Amino acid sequence: MHTGQLLGSGRTADVYELDGSWVLRRYRDRSDTTEELAVMSYVGAFGYPVPRIGPPADGARPTDLVLQRLTGPTMAEALLAGALGAAEGGALLARLLRELHAIPPRVSADPQDCILHLDLHPENVMLTDRGPVVIDWSTATEGPPGFDRAMSALTLARVALDPEFPAPEAEARTLLAALLAELAGEGGADAADLARARARQWENPFLTVPERDCLDAAVEMVLDCAPPPRG
Repeated sequence: MHTGQLLGSGRTADVYELDGSWVLRRYRDRSDTTEELAVMSYVGAFGYPVPRIGPPADGARPTDLVLQRLTGPTMAEALLAGALGAAEGGALLARLLRELHAIPPRVSADPQDCILHLDLHPENVMLTDRGPVVIDWSTATEGPPGFDRAMSALTLARVALDPEFPAPEAEARTLLAALLAELAGEGGADAADLARARARQWENPFLTVPERDCLDAAVEMVLDCAPPPRG
């Protein structure tokens, strides 16, 4: 099949232009996308902001995703450009997590479970003229919401500790602290959830050695930035 311009590349996939309305997301390892599509369809039916799913493209691989073409910066780009403040960004991430966790599980019989994105951070939020849209659902699963909160918080802290990160660490800490303050009422990211998140990120084959090496310091940063217990 003919694909147009390469629009972006992540750790596992590339996104190509199809036309003005649709893009093609292609995993380099040809990962099965059946579950990813099912989760996106499910949360989208509850009104959660995800890209629309398009019709299969002629000649596409069975694992290719055809998705709505979104216009606008990522949340990370807006933060780095100063178009979005760190405190505002933390509140937005918290709202997206909270709204996602309000959706009941699709397959789990445990009523305490909910849909988890497990990679909800500023690079995976597009700021469109219709509002924020959450992308890249390849890691989505079901489970307790604290795990998802811990994954987002730990990712923010890990990025803040990256010496190549273009924003000052103080600004990154403000973003993390705002996220944790907003989520405090739901339980925030406790030590047990952070330990589970650290273990999952350590096992991620796409993390670099320096990224893995800073995970312990990232856990400490999350604990340091968390608001004091209430009462």
